Formats: sequence, C-alpha cells, structure tokens
Amino acid sequence: MYNENMQRVEIITSHVNPLIKQTRTLRTRKMREKTGMFFVEGIHHVGEMVEAGWQIEILFYAQDLLTSDYARTLITKISENGIRCQCVAADVFKTIAEKENPQGIMAVVHQKQWRLEAISLINFKMGVALVSPQDPGNVGTILRTMDATGGDVMFILEPFAGEGGNVDPYHPSAVRASMGSIFWKSIIQTSFVGFVSWARNNKYQLIGTSAHAKLNYREARLQDRPWILVLGSERKGLTTEQMDACDLMVSLPMRGRGSSLNLAVAAGVLLYAFGE
Repeated sequence: MYNENMQRVEIITSHVNPLIKQTRTLRTRKMREKTGMFFVEGIHHVGEMVEAGWQIEILFYAQDLLTSDYARTLITKISENGIRCQCVAADVFKTIAEKENPQGIMAVVHQKQWRLEAISLINFKMGVALVSPQDPGNVGTILRTMDATGGDVMFILEPFAGEGGNVDPYHPSAVRASMGSIFWKSIIQTSFVGFVSWARNNKYQLIGTSAHAKLNYREARLQDRPWILVLGSERKGLTTEQMDACDLMVSLPMRGRGSSLNLAVAAGVLLYAFGE
C-alpha cells in the first residue's frame, strides 16, 4: 500500500498482532495504571489532544475509514514530529476502537499526573472536587461543563489516603464524554483529608452539596475568594464529616418524586449559578 506521496506504507492486517493486542489491554484500568498510558479515539478528541500538547506514544489510522481532510492533516503533523503513525486494516482498527462507527484515527497517549503542590501555582478561581465518583461518564461530562463555565481544576478524592475505588479519569468513557476538555484541565487524585488541608492553606472556599442542606443554592452568597464545588458520590453523597469540612452547604430543590439529580446535571446547575 502507498500513501499520497507514493511512499510505501506498512499496514497491520492481523488481529493478533502484538501491538494491536497490547493496545486492546488499555481498555482495562490495570493496564492503564501499569503503563501510564490511555487511548484517545476520534477526530475531534485527537485534534484537541494534539493542540494541547500531550505526549503521544503511537497513532493508529485506517485509510478506508478516514473521510476527513482534517484527520489526514493531523496524521501528517504527528508523523512530521517523529511520532510513529501506524496504518491498520479497517477490520483490525475496529477491534481496538470503542465506538461502533469509528472515524479511523486513534492515539495511545501518556497520562499526566498533577500534584497538589503544583496546582497551588495555577491560582485558579473555581474548581470541582468529586468524592469517590463511580461513573466515568459523569466525570467526563463535568469536565466538559467546567470548560464551558470557566472551571480549571478537578479533584478526584478518596475518603481516606490509599482507599481507592474511584473512577479512573482516563477511562475511555470519561475521555469521550469530556469532548476534549480533559486535555485542557488539571486533574488531581488525592485523599479528602489532604485536599481539605490544601484548600485551607490556600484560602479556597469549599461549597458542599446535600439534599438535606437548609440553604437553597439560589440564596447562597459566596465570599469574595476562589471556590471549589464539593460533590459526593452518586450513591452516598457526602458524609457528615465531609459536610462539616465545607464552608457552605447548599441544596437543589426537588419538586417531583425524584430525591436527587444525576451528579453531572447537579454540577452543571451549580457551576453556572455560582460561576456567573
């Protein structure tokens, strides 16, 4: 097979090719954590990742699935930067893709690990802290909403150091739901106790949420300082101890039979309300 410049292109046609098999393993959290890599699929997402300057390990593309001139431009740009761009057969590409109708472009990318100490240098004005989130789609959607409302940093918090059990922000569903916003936001994974201590030392106001809070979010008056919205898990919400650590607790009124909103929806309402 040849490219547009009549240069021979090696194409992977085997479903059991070692490189293809290795890439498939990145669907599991265990391998994402072991390798420190994840995959980014689709034209828009790859484009945002490239523009944001993330480190690419390898890019896969399927000529028969590519219909976008922009995607071809991305491949050329990445290749010119000395990064391997591997052509694969369409049927092979579909075995590593998550989407049902893949667009023919996917990259294996190195994760970024931020520390609380480094975040102190950003001097951001608003952020979101999620305590033990379980749904990767919610994490990605909240990142997308943060981008729309001016939020800068997401904290993913374990109740206690080393407890684990949180969703992986590099899960394919989280990356996809973020619509590229994940590449422009800092994500800190730490303990709740460490986060609260850091927030106190850096003068951030913590705004907690609970269905039982007496203060309607519309009546809340924030202090004139940076703030972080603190949201509990989809199942349990915030514990009493976690609510006590917040400077302000607000509720969203529920007029129907439902007792709560989806986590990402609640975050969206409050980010727009407080970010104005």
